[in-house]
Amino acid sequence: MNKILQRIFRSKNPDSPRYRRDMARRLDGRALKCVLEKKEDGVEEVIGHDGSLIVKDGEFLVYASMDVLLRTRVEDLSAWELLSLEGVVITAPDLEHGGRVRSLVAYYKYWRKLQE
Repeated sequence: MNKILQRIFRSKNPDSPRYRRDMARRLDGRALKCVLEKKEDGVEEVIGHDGSLIVKDGEFLVYASMDVLLRTRVEDLSAWELLSLEGVVITAPDLEHGGRVRSLVAYYKYWRKLQE
């Protein structure tokens, strides 16, 4: 019943802090198959394999290939899932790499979130 109420009453404005927190919470713990970065010239290159999406201490992390690929505050996160639900597009200022805005596409290893 609680999940139904959360789905009905969740924020639908992607620019609101509540929507960003809800999206980060929904993505937390997802296992990743691979991560691609969209470059300015329109080319996508693979930058990591076998990782996860993590929310820790108010920050959102994309971790893959034994490295933190992106670290940003949850309030600055802009994320939306692909229509196929096979992954997520993340655009945010990267605190790990000098604060420049990066756009990543992270593909899930499993379609459904694994329960721990």
